[in-house]
Amino acid sequence: MVEAGPRPRILVVDDSRYYRELAKDVLASRAAVECCADGRQALAALEREPADLVLSDLSMPGLSGLDLLARVQREHPGTDFILVTAHASVDSAVEALRMGAVDYLQKPVRASDLILVTERTMARRGLLAENRRLRDEVMVFEACKTLTSCLEPEDVFAVGLDLAVQAAGATTGFCTYSRPSRPAADGFHARGLSDSHEAPLREYLMRGKRLALEEDDEPSRQSEGPLVDALREAQIPVEEVLLVPVRGSETESGYFCIISPEGAFGGASVERASIVAGFAAVALQNAERFRRARERAFVDDVTELYNARYLLEAIEREVRRAERYGNALSLVFLDLDRFKLVNDRHGHLVGSGALRQLSQVLLQCVRTVDTVARYGGDEFTMVLVDTDEDVARTIAERIRTAVESTPFEASGGETLHVTCSLGIATYPSHGSTREELLDAADKAMYRAKSEGRNRVCSASDL
Repeated sequence: MVEAGPRPRILVVDDSRYYRELAKDVLASRAAVECCADGRQALAALEREPADLVLSDLSMPGLSGLDLLARVQREHPGTDFILVTAHASVDSAVEALRMGAVDYLQKPVRASDLILVTERTMARRGLLAENRRLRDEVMVFEACKTLTSCLEPEDVFAVGLDLAVQAAGATTGFCTYSRPSRPAADGFHARGLSDSHEAPLREYLMRGKRLALEEDDEPSRQSEGPLVDALREAQIPVEEVLLVPVRGSETESGYFCIISPEGAFGGASVERASIVAGFAAVALQNAERFRRARERAFVDDVTELYNARYLLEAIEREVRRAERYGNALSLVFLDLDRFKLVNDRHGHLVGSGALRQLSQVLLQCVRTVDTVARYGGDEFTMVLVDTDEDVARTIAERIRTAVESTPFEASGGETLHVTCSLGIATYPSHGSTREELLDAADKAMYRAKSEGRNRVCSASDL
């Protein structure tokens, strides 16, 4: 909602106390009126506080009305000016209109004429302001079209932040977003901040100080509080921040935080930033739908785990992430031992059921941030993020024990037991690319097979 603006401010300039008092009495109910006896006082009043309209006499000691008009046009652009002139000074009134005055009045001034001219001027001023507001909003709408092509939440927040900062008339800001469906992908982007400013802010927000998304989803302005304190501690100039929540239809959510180093955000800035947030919310919804469609294309029909196509993309993505942040990454390659005998003795329906049951066992042995995929046949791969070789070996041994001890359902109410061989490869010790890691894990798995099956081997054992 756009907040109501302040009362118009009118500056009445006349060396006649009678006309000053007349104008003040007539206009006081419609605007905040200040009276000045000459042009010097008027310029001082404008320096102290801007005015929407200057109502000035033509003939005054010192600065004349035309001189004052020229100074106001030069020093306070955007201030409307009405000249009050005597009957014999119509030529001067015409000259004032040529110089930029919006209207003129002839003395003696009647109250009805004064009301009519000032109301007409203020109405015109309001229309121009509304036109500027609409023009700015149209420009924001046009700029937001770029969000429609963003199909990844990270891109939505990064592009949306640029647009929101620009729409609010600012130069600095950041966004933070939470992704419960993929916690490891929670993120932060900043604009207009130096590295020395961004680093402590990122640390503050990434250490459990996330901005809670309010239920009403309304933008809010803050000039004090923990976030503002954190910005100031990071030596970031801030007078006020504008928090604009963005939420998708499912789990994607976050905030645009726009920083004003001095002064407060106006209602128009809040409105334009809210427009960007609306487009970003729609883009998030599209990204969520795209993710669901993509996941359906990447899900194995038998086990309902990810398939090999998705696995290759996931490994590539996690290798880049590990390289960027200097974290470890491990792959566990699993192959069931002599699973062909299960299909031969019990049939492929029992074999498929065993694979589905195995998928649940694997999911219970890893974290939600890890990726479990069916590589093909009875081969499975686990992508363990932020996991070194020793921890990966522990997880792989846990998987091996769980598979060995699980009774798998067979036909006729019978159960069967299977075992598995597992190979481990860790970034960057055993490879720095997707292909190298997969090859190393695969060779480690075959090493486990050659040593008697039902065991775990690492690429370090090769």
